[in-house]
Amino acid sequence: MEKLADKPDLNSHKATYSSARVPLKALGPGLLMAAAAIGASHLVASTRAGAEFGWQLAWLILAVNLLKYPFFAAGARYTAATDESLLHGYQKQGRGYLILFTSLNTIAAIASTAGVTMLTAAMLTLFIPLSIDILGLIVLISSLTLLIFGHYALLDKLTKVIMFCLTVTTLIAVALALNAPSLVDSEFISPSPWQWGYIGFLVAMMGWMPAPIEVSAWNSLWLLEKQKSQSITKEQAIFDFNLGYIITALLAVVFLALGSLVMHGSGEQFSASGVKFASQLITLYSQILGEETRYLIGAVALLCIFSTTVTVIDGYSRTLNMGMQLLTQKPNSNKLLTCFMLLISALGLAIILFFKGALLPLLEFVMILAFMTTVVFAWLNYKLMTSSPLPESDRYGWKMKLLSKIGLLYLLGFAGLFIYWIATK
Repeated sequence: MEKLADKPDLNSHKATYSSARVPLKALGPGLLMAAAAIGASHLVASTRAGAEFGWQLAWLILAVNLLKYPFFAAGARYTAATDESLLHGYQKQGRGYLILFTSLNTIAAIASTAGVTMLTAAMLTLFIPLSIDILGLIVLISSLTLLIFGHYALLDKLTKVIMFCLTVTTLIAVALALNAPSLVDSEFISPSPWQWGYIGFLVAMMGWMPAPIEVSAWNSLWLLEKQKSQSITKEQAIFDFNLGYIITALLAVVFLALGSLVMHGSGEQFSASGVKFASQLITLYSQILGEETRYLIGAVALLCIFSTTVTVIDGYSRTLNMGMQLLTQKPNSNKLLTCFMLLISALGLAIILFFKGALLPLLEFVMILAFMTTVVFAWLNYKLMTSSPLPESDRYGWKMKLLSKIGLLYLLGFAGLFIYWIATK
């Protein structure tokens, strides 16, 4: 594999033009991370937050994205500096760290796969009148077919198109909603989210905002995969990550705005049923863009969450595969990667069958699980990015260290608060 290094200066006009195009060509891992993030956390948690509480949680969403930034950035920064994945870094810290990551990652893989698959199946009910269980199986088979036969290259190209379509459509919907007359009763008083009974919802929303922190390891592995087809400089890798991260943060607020502008104060609440939830979500768009756009918007939303499902299966499978390779010291094997894809898909389907189409309870369970494990993943990444084996120029400086420490205190504080909330219910 070529080393991630700065390209030499090129003096010719032709070479300069090509060099200027490289950042666009280098985009991929960061956008894949964005595709994985813009799923349940945005379509469900952000929209629901806006629908129930208006704009009150907008600042919290931005704060969560900011405080988690150093832990997500570790994936691109460490790999760009060392040509190794985060998992290699965990192993260098000590075998126990890699075992800890792999163990928690295995649990998260099964739960997250179940959550995004059920959401995709729920969106698919808009087009195919079958049960969520059967549609979930169809979604998983389709995802596995794409990954096993299309590999990273197809996933990379498909994600860019889907992300563009979703972003444009959602921005148009919010722009139109801003100009639409308000349906809220003038005497309506918005409920406060800062009540003891809403702790579970707040923790669930923050758990996947913008995504589970183990996604940083996916970004690391995707960057290595991208490097197989072209050389990527440190600056390009960090730019790609930052672009994807900024998109996820801004779109989280955009989805909250959509829920706030269309549903807040209407008296309507999202249903726990996957089928009804999908219909309510698309109705948000069609009320603004016109009923004739219902199926078009449904198709875009379906492609969005389907891309999330594909990237979730791919990302978790890659990290589990790499973790197993490092722990057993066996060579890279595409066959083992395929086995992990099949295994977490099968176990994810079993969880879907257990929840019997109850989408919101499943997603809330998965998001809370993500938040409780986030503390460990964040600490692992902080420890790695401040460790002595990493070149001093690539370690986190005082600003990133300070932001990381504040982020860790925030994560620990809310985790402790949630545990106390559960114990006193």
